[in-house]
Amino acid sequence: MSATRSRLVQIHGKNDNNSANGRNCKLFLLVLFLLYGEKFKQQEDLCSKKYAMPLGPESLLLRGARLKNTKEIFGVAIYTGMETKMALNYKSKSQKRSAVEKSMNTFLIIYLIILISEAIISTILKYTWQAEEKWDEPWYNQKTEHQRNSSKILRFISDFLAFLVLYNFIIPISLYVTVEMQKFLGSFFIGWDLDLYHEESDQKAQVNTSDLNEELGQVEYVFTDKTGTLTENEMQFRECSINGIKYQEINGRLVSEGPTPDSSDGNLSYLNSLSHLNNLSHLTTSSSFRTSPENETELIKEHDLFFKAVSLCHTVQISNVQTDGIGDGPWQSNLAPSQLEYYASSPDEKALVEAAARIGIVFIGNFEETMEVKTLGKLERYKLLHILEFDSDRRRMSVIVQAPSGEKFLFAKGAESSILPNCVGGEIEKTRIHVDEFALKGLRTLCMAYKQLTSKEYEEIDRRLFEARTALQQREEKLADVFQFIEKNLILLGATAVEDRLQDRVRETIEGLRMAGIKVWVLTGDKHETAVSVSLSCGHFHRTMNILELINQKSDSQCAEQLRQLARRIKEDHVIQHGLVVDGTSLSLALREHEKLFMEVCRNCSAVLCCRMAPLQKAKVIRLIKISPEKPITLAVGDGANDVSMIQEAHVGIGIMGKEGRQAARNSDYAIARFKFLSKLLFVHGHFYYIRIATLVQYFFYKNVCFITPQFLYQFYCLFSQQTLYDSVYLTLYNICFTSLPILIYSLLEQHIDPHVLQSKPTLYRDISKNRQLSIKTFLYWTILGFSHAFIFFFGSYFLIGKDISLLGNGQMFGNWTFGTLVFTVMVITVTVKMALETHFWTWINHLVTWGSIIFYFVFSLFYGGILWPFLGSQNMYFVFIQLLSSGSAWFAIILMVVTCLLLDIVKKVFERQLHPTNTEKAQLIKANSSIKCLDSMCCFSEGETACASVGRMLERVVGRCSPTHVSRSWSASDPFYTNDRSILTLSTMDSSTC
Repeated sequence: MSATRSRLVQIHGKNDNNSANGRNCKLFLLVLFLLYGEKFKQQEDLCSKKYAMPLGPESLLLRGARLKNTKEIFGVAIYTGMETKMALNYKSKSQKRSAVEKSMNTFLIIYLIILISEAIISTILKYTWQAEEKWDEPWYNQKTEHQRNSSKILRFISDFLAFLVLYNFIIPISLYVTVEMQKFLGSFFIGWDLDLYHEESDQKAQVNTSDLNEELGQVEYVFTDKTGTLTENEMQFRECSINGIKYQEINGRLVSEGPTPDSSDGNLSYLNSLSHLNNLSHLTTSSSFRTSPENETELIKEHDLFFKAVSLCHTVQISNVQTDGIGDGPWQSNLAPSQLEYYASSPDEKALVEAAARIGIVFIGNFEETMEVKTLGKLERYKLLHILEFDSDRRRMSVIVQAPSGEKFLFAKGAESSILPNCVGGEIEKTRIHVDEFALKGLRTLCMAYKQLTSKEYEEIDRRLFEARTALQQREEKLADVFQFIEKNLILLGATAVEDRLQDRVRETIEGLRMAGIKVWVLTGDKHETAVSVSLSCGHFHRTMNILELINQKSDSQCAEQLRQLARRIKEDHVIQHGLVVDGTSLSLALREHEKLFMEVCRNCSAVLCCRMAPLQKAKVIRLIKISPEKPITLAVGDGANDVSMIQEAHVGIGIMGKEGRQAARNSDYAIARFKFLSKLLFVHGHFYYIRIATLVQYFFYKNVCFITPQFLYQFYCLFSQQTLYDSVYLTLYNICFTSLPILIYSLLEQHIDPHVLQSKPTLYRDISKNRQLSIKTFLYWTILGFSHAFIFFFGSYFLIGKDISLLGNGQMFGNWTFGTLVFTVMVITVTVKMALETHFWTWINHLVTWGSIIFYFVFSLFYGGILWPFLGSQNMYFVFIQLLSSGSAWFAIILMVVTCLLLDIVKKVFERQLHPTNTEKAQLIKANSSIKCLDSMCCFSEGETACASVGRMLERVVGRCSPTHVSRSWSASDPFYTNDRSILTLSTMDSSTC
């Protein structure tokens, strides 16, 4: 590094030209030296443009990348801001709004119409009333001359606006404040949930936006990536095919499957040694595996070349402190280089390089332009001439290296669809069969090929690469043409197969999502066979499911005909469930002109698997579902940067904090450590959040209708003079102090059913789907309930005490403010107790805010009306509340009206629960009964008898004093406490007295 610093100073000081060209040349020299080192020692030649070097991915540290293999670097910013590749590929993030928020806005418009209608009606009735001369100017309210001469239109508008101000409290402005508080505070529960904490990685769930909490309870489609989301993204080398022979790695040794060309039978054979191409040694084999010396030499060459290709064709970086003694032994499991630590952009590459190291061919590292490899302890240096980078179109990468002997080789690695068509030699058909077999096992496959280059061929390749990489226009197209020219006429070496293990409890999670009525789509870039195998293993596809395929479509007409055939098969087949497999090419054709037909097929399929998908296609599929006529709520799950577009497109984006960086987690709405946590996030947190905020919204509209409707009714008795029924302080504090805390605490703590029941019975998720708690029917019920309670408040107070002359001890009747205070008192008590009736989960906080709000109202009213405030201009409420409470008739009216209001609601709920109970209400009843008699270890069973099939049988056993025993059994689907995780219930042994 010190030499680099001195060289930079040397370059920087040579150019004394102060002109702009001189400064630009100096900067350009600095950049090139940083990128290419000692290649550029003569700045005069550089400034005269005798040299031209491209700036490509191999020279640039792209935005978002992490540098791990060095402590410090010198760098120059080449492209910044929105011109970077990462920024240019950004997808504009749309504003996400929950279904609850949309319903709130709809309800708000309805209430705005009610407000305007009440104001118009009041204004019209006022002028209708004043049409009679005796009410136009009563003796106690004579008009001034200015009022008599003013314009009638202006007076009408003025009165209309006055009524708008009088009734404006029907619009719950404080609702939005409370909702935002509830969302923000409620989001902390996700991070605090220990069930969503992953101990191995020390990761807890994260909430990046709190606006979509309730949307977690409305999901209808889940779109998930496979690698790193359903799987661990920890690749393990399992098998390979070398020159048409399959091998498995068992305990660090390669084991041949089946007979080799010259073997006498098909028993397994162990390769016990390996030699370099130019220094061959014998192979020690089992008695059943004998080869001639010529075949033995050829076999060693093939294996050596295959693993050399694996060790050289990659972009793996290395961090090591010692390389001596590494890779000295032959084909042994203890050859894994514990001193080396590989870093790779792809976990597949890392797994393959580590496997080659275990075999005995160890990649030591890159040193300037040299790749060092140890083969059985012998160090070899290969000069790295060119890297043909991987891209999603070619689906392969290549390197051109010069061997120590001076020979030049091209090694290529990629998907079988991109490697095999370019091969002219090797066991192509056998390898193709082996690749398909690997894929059926759910393994990820790559093919390896090579080509030896003559000096003339390399000169031509080097010239073409230089011209393409230094082209100022259409560089990508020219590079693609050159790569295609280079990567042809290859000789196939074989194929590799690595395993990506499924994450824990993926099958149970997907089954739970399906039971909840959620359709699961898997979107992956893997090949067809691998994707289908993984879908079957994770439970996305069932063995009994009818699998339909839409793959390898070449034209629009062919794709349309295949879609029609699939639609007919779905109608004709008497199969309950269908699964659809579609690849990226066919999907592009289907989405081009046959969206409706494709959607019709997808709607009738229980599970859909999309393979060979590009990142942008994932987002297009989600958008297709979003804009469908049903407008379902979608959720996308992914772990890598290639999943960001679909995470941002879906209504709810979930990022998995895996091994692919943090791009998905940072761009998501919620981040979790493992896919299995999705079940609790939706079934428990999503369920609770939706019920809480749905009740909050409906309750707010209800209590504001109760609040302002008596004000409207009062105008009929005051000649629409805009006289207020309540004191201004009560108007201000109603939503802020008297009724705000109970609903806020409810919306944070309510658990209408036990979380374990919600998670173990995913079918309860269907009770809240389609935004049912905020449907028009439910909204009308709460609104009508509010109006009916308001009528009871007003007319109950009016008829009970309106003409009673014995209300006060001194014989006086109630005045205007006493009457309004009575209505307000009944209203505060009723709406607060109504909130208490909606509460299922009581804590000390609920008791404190519920009963504390009523007590606070009484204490505040006594305090406010019991003192003459010198800074208040109006003292209308002085001694009013004290007089009200001193009347026995007032207390009787309060109790009678509160009971009348709530009794009707209670009776309605009781009848509904008895006649038409929902699944959630049934679960509440079962849970309540089980918590009393079963789950508190108060039920036991006779010897050999299975667990109770119903709560009734359990109660019989308890009453009958059955003999004690210890019972353990698995749940069955018919049991009332059936859980999809197949947990075990154990009932502890008890003595007969306890039983």
